[in-house]
Amino acid sequence: MTPASALDVGRLRPYEISNRAPLWWGQVILCAIEGSMFCILIAIYFYLRLRVDVWPPRGARLPDAAIASWALAPLILSMAGSYMASEAAKKDSRGGMIFGLAANLLLAGVFLVLRYLDWRGLNFNWASDAHGTVVWTILFLHTFDVVADLLMTLVLMIIIASGRYGPKQRLGVHVDSVVWYFLVAIWLPLYAVIVWAPRILGGGQ
Repeated sequence: MTPASALDVGRLRPYEISNRAPLWWGQVILCAIEGSMFCILIAIYFYLRLRVDVWPPRGARLPDAAIASWALAPLILSMAGSYMASEAAKKDSRGGMIFGLAANLLLAGVFLVLRYLDWRGLNFNWASDAHGTVVWTILFLHTFDVVADLLMTLVLMIIIASGRYGPKQRLGVHVDSVVWYFLVAIWLPLYAVIVWAPRILGGGQ
């Protein structure tokens, strides 16, 4: 029999708070899966557009371009808070993590308020027609992902603020930034599709 070989992993850190951590790569793969879903929705949007002469249907009120555009500012700025929290997690800076997570939550909250104001101005819903279905699906899924990640961010901030945290929670703060960067980045093409595409490609109003 061949003697069993052993790999000495005693020198490896239990939790590598860096981009080499398996959990970090797991989050990257998760974002790739989510990104594929949103790309499919964009493809569906334009497939439906090519099937009709008027898009969106006449009378449909388009998302408010001003509100949607202003909402980009706090959303993009929120990445700075996420980045600060991630860097603070690497340095085990409790104050830096709390500040970064709080900034992320505050700016993202402003974005969600502006999205709500824009969303309530629509005069169609998911069951109105094909246009309504795809637009509401895009808005709902992205909003759902944003709220879910912000809840995770809030839980992490509470744990860090309580002082009862360790390498696991610091790694959680670090990888939380990956998902947030993705949610901000993927919204840019989605914003262009639902806000500007109908204005450029022709629509009802």
